[in-house]
Amino acid sequence: MPLPSRRAQLLPNLVTLGNAFCGLLALSKAIDALTLSGEHPIVFYEKMESACFLVLMGMILDALDGLVARMTGGGSEFGAQLDSFSDALTFGVVPAMLAKVLIEHETTGGSPRLHFLAAATFSLMAILRLVRYNLEPVPPNASEEDDFKTFQGLPSPAAAGAVCSTIWLYLILRRPELEVEEGTPTWLHRLIGLRDVNWTPFLDNVPTMLVGLLPLLGFLMVSNIRYVHGISFVASRGGQFLTLVVIVCSLILFYLAPVPILFVLAMAFLLSGLVSGPREWLRSRRAGSGPPPA
Repeated sequence: MPLPSRRAQLLPNLVTLGNAFCGLLALSKAIDALTLSGEHPIVFYEKMESACFLVLMGMILDALDGLVARMTGGGSEFGAQLDSFSDALTFGVVPAMLAKVLIEHETTGGSPRLHFLAAATFSLMAILRLVRYNLEPVPPNASEEDDFKTFQGLPSPAAAGAVCSTIWLYLILRRPELEVEEGTPTWLHRLIGLRDVNWTPFLDNVPTMLVGLLPLLGFLMVSNIRYVHGISFVASRGGQFLTLVVIVCSLILFYLAPVPILFVLAMAFLLSGLVSGPREWLRSRRAGSGPPPA
């Protein structure tokens, strides 16, 4: 029995609001991390880890709201605008603020004004990308399937994933005791504890690296570089069965080591556009020039 139209429109909007709620709660966790870490320094890392997890939950809800809208036929212009505002919060403002909180907590020097400018660049570029996406006209020959296969510019959830996975990996490398599940240290906790590598010189540079990463990701979001939609790319290559196999294997790996896998996937997706973008540009230039006139 099909859902009534009002209820059908309500379901995806509730999922979208869940995305915005995760963003607000993540921002609250970052504020708590600063205010409650005076007496217990580990609290800062625990709260920041929770904030990164909430952004990840927002990414999942952002993927689900479109799926729910298509399944129920509840898509609407109101839902599209609500989705953009929620994305601007959870994937534009929140990751930048988490990075700024981490940078200023972990570094003794530096310029707070520079940190703010880096965070503001990321947030404003994310907002501009979302506005461009809403107002960009669809070419007359383009089909919905073709539009689903690629993104123009780095998607804001992917940019947020790159920032938050970097912060999250930094947190567990700095404080391995965060890698505990139901009171039992995970295998990653044991691996970090048994390592012979001294991570301190690398970790000391991560906050500074984030200052440069934020504006880079911001400009990639408003660039014309095409990024391939991961699931549609796998489905087009091997059909539904291969897609299911890849998804199941990815979920298993994600369960075993969620933070490193999330970091590797985010960076691989980021680099995929940087590698394929110049190649596609050269190909289009060659195709556009054509043979010389007779």
